[in-house]
Amino acid sequence: VQLQASGGGSVQAGGSLRLSCAASGTSSRVNLMGWYRQAPGKQRELVASITNGGRTNYADSVKGRFPISRDNGQNTIYLQMNSLKPEDTAVYYCNLKTFGNDYWGEGTQVTVSS
Repeated sequence: VQLQASGGGSVQAGGSLRLSCAASGTSSRVNLMGWYRQAPGKQRELVASITNGGRTNYADSVKGRFPISRDNGQNTIYLQMNSLKPEDTAVYYCNLKTFGNDYWGEGTQVTVSS
Protein backbone atom coordinates (compact mmCIF):
# COMPACT_ATOMS: atom_id res chain seq x y z
CA VAL A 1 0.00 0.00 0.00
CA GLN A 2 1.27 3.44 -0.91
CA LEU A 3 -0.07 6.75 0.32
CA GLN A 4 0.70 9.82 -1.77
CA ALA A 5 0.10 13.08 0.07
CA SER A 6 0.12 16.56 -1.34
CA GLY A 7 -0.96 20.10 -0.50
CA GLY A 8 1.27 21.27 2.34
CA GLY A 9 2.93 24.66 2.38
CA SER A 10 3.25 27.97 4.16
CA VAL A 11 0.41 30.34 4.92
CA GLN A 12 -0.37 33.24 7.21
CA ALA A 13 -2.67 32.84 10.20
CA GLY A 14 -6.29 32.83 9.13
CA GLY A 15 -5.49 31.33 5.76
CA SER A 16 -6.42 27.98 4.27
CA LEU A 17 -4.71 24.93 2.83
CA ARG A 18 -6.04 21.67 1.44
CA LEU A 19 -4.26 18.36 1.91
CA SER A 20 -4.92 15.34 -0.29
CA CYS A 21 -3.90 11.73 0.16
CA ALA A 22 -4.36 9.04 -2.46
CA ALA A 23 -4.05 5.37 -1.53
CA SER A 24 -2.90 2.76 -4.03
CA GLY A 25 -1.95 -0.90 -3.90
CA THR A 26 -4.92 -2.00 -1.87
CA SER A 27 -7.96 -3.75 -3.24
CA SER A 28 -9.92 -3.37 -0.04
CA ARG A 29 -12.35 -0.49 0.21
CA VAL A 30 -12.95 -1.20 3.88
CA ASN A 31 -10.61 1.09 5.71
CA LEU A 32 -10.12 4.02 7.99
CA MET A 33 -8.08 6.87 6.57
CA GLY A 34 -6.94 9.96 8.34
CA TRP A 35 -4.41 12.65 9.04
CA TYR A 36 -2.01 12.86 11.95
CA ARG A 37 0.43 15.65 12.73
CA GLN A 38 3.62 16.04 14.66
CA ALA A 39 5.02 19.35 15.81
CA PRO A 40 8.65 19.72 16.92
CA GLY A 41 9.15 18.24 20.37
CA LYS A 42 5.63 16.81 20.51
CA GLN A 43 4.07 13.42 19.97
CA ARG A 44 2.22 12.56 16.82
CA GLU A 45 -1.49 13.19 17.24
CA LEU A 46 -4.66 12.42 15.34
CA VAL A 47 -6.09 15.38 13.46
CA ALA A 48 -9.06 13.81 11.70
CA SER A 49 -10.16 10.46 10.31
CA ILE A 50 -12.92 9.10 8.11
CA THR A 51 -14.20 5.59 7.45
CA ASN A 52 -15.16 4.32 4.03
CA GLY A 53 -18.74 4.73 5.24
CA GLY A 54 -18.17 8.43 5.91
CA ARG A 55 -18.01 8.40 9.70
CA THR A 56 -15.63 11.13 10.88
CA ASN A 57 -13.62 11.82 14.01
CA TYR A 58 -11.80 15.05 14.88
CA ALA A 59 -9.34 16.34 17.41
CA ASP A 60 -10.99 18.99 19.57
CA SER A 61 -8.44 21.55 18.42
CA VAL A 62 -9.58 21.35 14.78
CA LYS A 63 -13.32 20.75 15.09
CA GLY A 64 -15.23 23.19 12.93
CA ARG A 65 -12.07 24.30 11.09
CA PHE A 66 -10.70 21.17 9.31
CA PRO A 67 -13.44 19.18 7.57
CA ILE A 68 -12.29 15.82 6.25
CA SER A 69 -13.84 14.15 3.22
CA ARG A 70 -13.15 11.25 0.91
CA ASP A 71 -13.73 9.98 -2.59
CA ASN A 72 -14.15 6.23 -2.27
CA GLY A 73 -13.91 5.70 -6.00
CA GLN A 74 -10.44 7.24 -5.99
CA ASN A 75 -9.49 5.97 -2.50
CA THR A 76 -8.52 9.54 -1.72
CA ILE A 77 -9.10 11.70 1.32
CA TYR A 78 -9.01 15.45 1.66
CA LEU A 79 -8.40 17.73 4.62
CA GLN A 80 -9.60 21.29 4.14
CA MET A 81 -7.74 23.38 6.70
CA ASN A 82 -9.41 26.73 7.37
CA SER A 83 -8.73 29.51 9.86
CA LEU A 84 -5.22 28.18 10.32
CA LYS A 85 -3.35 29.10 13.47
CA PRO A 86 0.40 29.12 14.23
CA GLU A 87 -0.18 26.16 16.54
CA ASP A 88 -1.30 24.11 13.52
CA THR A 89 2.29 24.19 12.30
CA ALA A 90 3.50 20.59 12.03
CA VAL A 91 4.37 17.79 9.68
CA TYR A 92 1.12 16.15 8.59
CA TYR A 93 1.01 12.42 7.88
CA CYS A 94 -1.61 10.45 6.00
CA ASN A 95 -2.62 7.13 7.52
CA LEU A 96 -4.63 4.12 6.37
CA LYS A 97 -5.79 1.32 8.63
CA THR A 98 -7.32 -1.86 7.22
CA PHE A 99 -7.72 -5.35 8.67
CA GLY A 100 -5.16 -4.81 11.40
CA ASN A 101 -2.59 -3.22 9.14
CA ASP A 102 -1.34 0.33 9.53
CA TYR A 103 0.17 2.31 6.67
CA TRP A 104 1.78 5.75 6.64
CA GLY A 105 2.58 8.22 3.93
CA GLU A 106 5.51 10.58 3.88
CA GLY A 107 4.85 13.72 5.84
CA THR A 108 4.02 17.07 4.36
CA GLN A 109 5.02 20.27 6.11
CA VAL A 110 2.40 22.85 7.06
CA THR A 111 3.74 26.15 8.40
CA VAL A 112 1.45 28.89 9.69
CA SER A 113 3.00 32.26 10.43
CA SER A 114 1.47 34.87 12.73
